[in-house]
Amino acid sequence: MARRVEKTDQQWREQLTAEQYRVTREKGTERPFTGNYRVTDEHGIYHCICCDAPLFENEHKFDAGCGWPSFDRPFGKGRVEEHQDDSHGMRRTEVVCSSCGAHLGHVFPDGPPQTTGQRYCINDVALNFHRGE
Repeated sequence: MARRVEKTDQQWREQLTAEQYRVTREKGTERPFTGNYRVTDEHGIYHCICCDAPLFENEHKFDAGCGWPSFDRPFGKGRVEEHQDDSHGMRRTEVVCSSCGAHLGHVFPDGPPQTTGQRYCINDVALNFHRGE
């Protein structure tokens, strides 16, 4: 695993758009069905928008119909961390980037049963797609 990326709040604000900052650094959520990444057959890896760490592989993406990119697993062990999230009167499992702590989304146990059974529901603005990796 790559070294931990640490930046000041000001450095993150200078690097990210207002929406990327709100979602990744303030644990926000983008509106569903507003992102650019749709399910395609294109080979590639989704990287963290904050630190460019590889997080999810396109071949493990599926259309969950929820309005956010959904994956059945991360791109290898240690790429993401999971934390209990009791905000908004719900108990969920938050997913963050292991390299920089960026909030990515949440994981739910309602993914495809023929694979992992997991649905990593990830904010589109938290990702950057690298084609052909």
